[in-house]
Amino acid sequence: MNLAIVGVTGLVGREILKVLDDHHFYFDQLTPVASVKSVGYPFDFRGKHYLVLDHHQAISRKPDIAIFSAGAKASREWAPLYAAAGTTVIDNSSAWRMEKDVPLIVPEINASELTREHKIISNPNCSTIQLVLAIAPLHQKYRIRRIVISTYQSVTGTGAKAVRQLENERHGIHGEMAYPYPIDLNLFPHGGDFLENGYTGEEMKLVYETRKILGDDSIRITATIVRVPVVGGHSEAVNLEFETEFEIQDVYRLLGNMPGITIRDNVKENIYPMPLDAKGKDDVFVGRVRRDESQPRSLNLFIVADNLRKGAATNAVQIATYLIAKSLI
Repeated sequence: MNLAIVGVTGLVGREILKVLDDHHFYFDQLTPVASVKSVGYPFDFRGKHYLVLDHHQAISRKPDIAIFSAGAKASREWAPLYAAAGTTVIDNSSAWRMEKDVPLIVPEINASELTREHKIISNPNCSTIQLVLAIAPLHQKYRIRRIVISTYQSVTGTGAKAVRQLENERHGIHGEMAYPYPIDLNLFPHGGDFLENGYTGEEMKLVYETRKILGDDSIRITATIVRVPVVGGHSEAVNLEFETEFEIQDVYRLLGNMPGITIRDNVKENIYPMPLDAKGKDDVFVGRVRRDESQPRSLNLFIVADNLRKGAATNAVQIATYLIAKSLI
């Protein structure tokens, strides 16, 4: 097993290495890849010394699997070249998610769609992953008609530059800005580029990706992305309207039986999901489960996950694990 990590020096790339270790993922050869400016960068992993390679060097090694976390531009340019060399690409960027013939995979929901012919596989957006993992069993039972989502997203979703901006502001240091405004002691309803419809690209990803993963284009979805001064987890306030009536205890049962979900919901003890709970963990945490008393057949949830773990690295490693287990590479 020759495993390539493309973008190995970035936030997600480093998290992938942690997840590989935590999941005891076996490989014979690691092929670390990054942009030209990082080629030759040395690092140690599992007692071995590595130097970062460029794409040409990596492709010549013919990896079995390449996990990409290098951005959409790099993925569009290089993923087809890896695939042409026989490598199965698992891509964390937005480059291929809405391509008709590219599967968009959350393993607990739709890994069964994967075949040997799929040489490029997309990881969904981090906010989408935690959303669909919580709502998939509810959609299967009650059929969701409409979803209203408000997110509270960690600066880690923007990258290392945003983390440095937050840290600089907290220490009174004037440095490079990742955002148009201060983020410490502040928040702003802006994630991604604004589109002609007034939504951002990140908001529309939640719409299109959720429909694709659940296989239902009839679901009406609206979203507002909010960036908050948090390191290590995205949170979502979600309102669901169903076609059929539900019972709260049945909702708890369905969530409790879903792999990858942890319920934290005891308001009498002030127990509910928080980014502090999720940081460094693979599960998606769900709480504040309650009926929407303003609208028939409607439910409120609060959903939290570490966006670098299940929202990116863990999901990709789980896809790789499934491919190997099912002999699809």
